[in-house]
Amino acid sequence: MNTIFRKSMLSVAGLAFAGGVFAGPIAAHANPADAKPVAVAVQSAPKPQGDQSRITLNDEQTANVKAIIAATKKAGLPERAAVISIATSLQESKLENLGHLGDMNDHDSLGLFQQRPSSGWGTPEQITDPEYSTTAFLKGLKQVDGWQDMPLTQAAQTVQVSAYPDAYAQWEQQATDLVAQHWNS
Repeated sequence: MNTIFRKSMLSVAGLAFAGGVFAGPIAAHANPADAKPVAVAVQSAPKPQGDQSRITLNDEQTANVKAIIAATKKAGLPERAAVISIATSLQESKLENLGHLGDMNDHDSLGLFQQRPSSGWGTPEQITDPEYSTTAFLKGLKQVDGWQDMPLTQAAQTVQVSAYPDAYAQWEQQATDLVAQHWNS
């Protein structure tokens, strides 16, 4: 079961229990004719869009997940920003810090997010630094109005401007799971 969903459900159950403990003695003395219905709003994590992909991570990729999470925390952003960042990196580089790939290189794209020095993302040395590249991505994300509430693929595409804008969505579940696993570690 999705960790964020499980935590949400446990929170709702805890609130329901606490409300019952608190309201139970009061309700026992209340006049049923005075009772009014109460609406409760529960916010859940966005549901991933479309078919999901998953890869097994090696030590380098796991270290890059932790670097993305650390940079997200340092920027003072919530877990959702880390999910979007990790899903973007999964799509762009499979969480591998790409150097120059020769003929296979997409223009001058480098690093975890395939950022391009020629597009103003930074120098090759900066872009291949996981903290710098994540911070640069997050800076772009923060400039997207409403990024917190939009579908992951839309938020990522607005920053990245990819030729494959819908491809980010396939990594949302794995990114969510990785953030749940490593956010507090």
